[in-house]
Amino acid sequence: MRWLNDQIAVVTGGGSGLGLAIVETFLDEGACLVVLERSPQKCAELRQNFDESRLCVVEGDATVFADNAAAVTEALRRHGRLDCFVANAGLWDFARPLEDMSAEQLSAAFDEIYALNVKAPLLGAKASLAPLRASGGSYLVSLSNAALFPGGGGTLYVSSKHAGVGLVKQLAYELAPEIRVNGVAPGGMATDLRGPKSLGLADTAWNSLPVEDILTAHTPMQRAPQPAEYAGAYALLASRRFGTTATGTVLDVCGGMGIIGTVAERKARQ
Repeated sequence: MRWLNDQIAVVTGGGSGLGLAIVETFLDEGACLVVLERSPQKCAELRQNFDESRLCVVEGDATVFADNAAAVTEALRRHGRLDCFVANAGLWDFARPLEDMSAEQLSAAFDEIYALNVKAPLLGAKASLAPLRASGGSYLVSLSNAALFPGGGGTLYVSSKHAGVGLVKQLAYELAPEIRVNGVAPGGMATDLRGPKSLGLADTAWNSLPVEDILTAHTPMQRAPQPAEYAGAYALLASRRFGTTATGTVLDVCGGMGIIGTVAERKARQ
């Protein structure tokens, strides 16, 4: 039996990068999916590349409640229930420090980043609350090494991901025992992750940078993982066989980012 046999899941931001890896892993593990994706091009690619009997695409914005609700409604219309919601869509700030933003940029970028990294998971939780409670399902949030440690982005990104930890813990507290709520904290990977329009980064992708060199030089494992390497953590937490004891947790799979200082110190002594 596969880990997610016959589960029905919604994944936001599932058109590329980590979101697409989650989609592919969930399908491999037996789930059927509804993907909420903002990009028309990525929606078209999903429809072209996957069996429509197992994957449905809803074009919409995860920061809009009605679009989250539309994805949930589609899952219920097609399959009659919902077992898991994965709030994955996110924005990075390309490590922009506070002092390098004007007051106007700071305010506008805060609104953009917090809308997708904090408000969107709350809207997804609200939209999926009733069906997840009915199925005894799970709710998952994509976080980051920046949710656990400083240095994984700039002021806005790191603080938004720390807010995501609080969101996971509070929702787990409020929704127990019917719904399990957990987060996953992956490390760096080459993806199409973008930045806020207000900082001029809406058309800049993280994978346009020398990601392999950056991660090799600045992470303990000295390599750049592929998105698929992180996706198993989501399958584990969604599993009704192996994930049942986990709620209110953040699964740290970021490749030892918390020990980077110790690693650097050890190498300096060698």
